[in-house]
Amino acid sequence: MTFAVTNKFGAPMDVYLADPSDGAVYQELEGIGAGATLMTTVTLGNGRYRFECFPADESAVMGPTVTIGAASGISGTTPAVRPVTQADLIPVAKAYQAWVAGRLPVLRSQVGVLASDVAAGDTAKAKADWLTAHLTYETLGAAYDAFGDLDSAINAAPASDVPAAQDTNLTGFHKIEALLWSGAPAPASQAAVAGLLHAVDQLITQFATVDIDPNIIALRAHEIVENAIQFELNGTTDAGSHSNLATIGANLVGANETLNLLSALLVNRYPKLSSAKAALTAAQRLVTGFDHAGTWTPLDELTRAQRETLDAQLENLVELLAPIAAICDERVASQ
Repeated sequence: MTFAVTNKFGAPMDVYLADPSDGAVYQELEGIGAGATLMTTVTLGNGRYRFECFPADESAVMGPTVTIGAASGISGTTPAVRPVTQADLIPVAKAYQAWVAGRLPVLRSQVGVLASDVAAGDTAKAKADWLTAHLTYETLGAAYDAFGDLDSAINAAPASDVPAAQDTNLTGFHKIEALLWSGAPAPASQAAVAGLLHAVDQLITQFATVDIDPNIIALRAHEIVENAIQFELNGTTDAGSHSNLATIGANLVGANETLNLLSALLVNRYPKLSSAKAALTAAQRLVTGFDHAGTWTPLDELTRAQRETLDAQLENLVELLAPIAAICDERVASQ
């Protein structure tokens, strides 16, 4: 069936074709502009259906219920997805917030060890402990919005037009990375680590008073992997350690945490959930294979076959994770 859906309100509108008994959605049209018409096609079997209209800043409008009772034998019907509500998402957000809150003291301790290494002049140990602390932070990707400006203070990427060690605006992990791997004088590294310690202390204090947006977790499930592809797989964040593959591994740990927390909501809503989990496990296994007792293969030392396999697995993973944001898009359940 093909429908022409026209927005006769004076504001953008979301429209759902839904089952009025349980709110399961067969088709979703988002952001239809005022006066605009969109065409949509669905294959419907026996059942009861109605259009549900949600104009911006106005009350929802429910269309009449229509019963289809002579559609037996139709194959390939459009699947329905039960809506996710704020009540569904809040426990996920609280669980994720508790997980992050538990990781921040670990991060603080690891940065403290790094500070001791730098103060002792042990560059080799400082490099190893820098990587440990940096990877802990890189697992927290779904919380970065809640970190605010402190995320940039802790983990801003190096500028593209100036060496990272000389970038006076760069702070945090990547500034320390540039100094350690370039052989900079110890006082410069000590100052940078002191700044990182201060930022992490501020983050711990700040995070105790904020709430993670419940809608963010599902969105970040695939954005974490997208960011790994965009910023790590091409090496733009490398300030000298050549540890991008290690960072990708940490990002996948973060994606896995979000996926695990969302699984209860997705199990009856996303038919490809098991495929997404399998793809994530496969990607983690592949990336872990580039870790050689703490020494990670640099990106430019990957063979062509290794690079093609890595690219393909991460792209497949992000495609499988992408629908989760739409499936978990919070909306008001049918009344």
